[in-house]
Amino acid sequence: MLDFLLFLLVGFAAQIVDGALGMAFGVISSTLLLSLGTPPAAASASVHAAKVFTGTASEVSHFINGNIRWALFWPLAIGGVIGGVAGGILLTSIDGKIIKPFVLGWLALMGLVILFRAAKDIRIRLVAPPGAAPLGVLGGFLDALGGGGWGPTVTTTLVSVGEPPRQAVGTGNAVEAVVAIAVSTTFLTALLTGHWGDIEELQRYWTSVAGLICGGVLAAPLAARIARLLPVRPFALAIGFLILALAAVQLAEPLLKS
Repeated sequence: MLDFLLFLLVGFAAQIVDGALGMAFGVISSTLLLSLGTPPAAASASVHAAKVFTGTASEVSHFINGNIRWALFWPLAIGGVIGGVAGGILLTSIDGKIIKPFVLGWLALMGLVILFRAAKDIRIRLVAPPGAAPLGVLGGFLDALGGGGWGPTVTTTLVSVGEPPRQAVGTGNAVEAVVAIAVSTTFLTALLTGHWGDIEELQRYWTSVAGLICGGVLAAPLAARIARLLPVRPFALAIGFLILALAAVQLAEPLLKS
């Protein structure tokens, strides 16, 4: 019961940040699971199972608040599914930590770009839909490997090139639900076909996943409302600082353990 309540609070807080700023649910949840000794593949599978529900609630909430740009949604979704399935297959075969330094480098770079643009001036430019598909592939791939790469990759890039922050967050969160379904299906298929044998590990964390789901679903409507009301420049600054903070924590983790 204590595990459920802990993860409910974590899921609520993480979804407030994720739904308002477009990232952090996967990073926060995965980091907590990994700190408890969960294998990387089992942690990613658990987080994506939770994202199916929290992402759907977030998608509906952002739709109600008018934060989704559908012309951007579809190419991102197609690319995200392709990348997510590829990343899920790879993660069940190798250790996803191999590419972690590259993800963190991209994360920090995009955070600096956003802060530079926000401090100077936010010039809104709508991203061309055809260019969103490759971004979706990259975001889905990294998200499957790390359990929380979609927002830092996709939302960050969209904001950095001039997409209105609330549309970048709303559209990115809506697509993330679709990607979570694709990645979860990949993990399930790997289990059923014997390609991945960590079913015992997954069964140990069902109360944690349930807590993440309940907390995230409760927070989704409030987070979408926050995303709609925040002004552009403070919104972009908040995203930039959040990205750098997440990158710093992840980079410092090996040093703290040594």
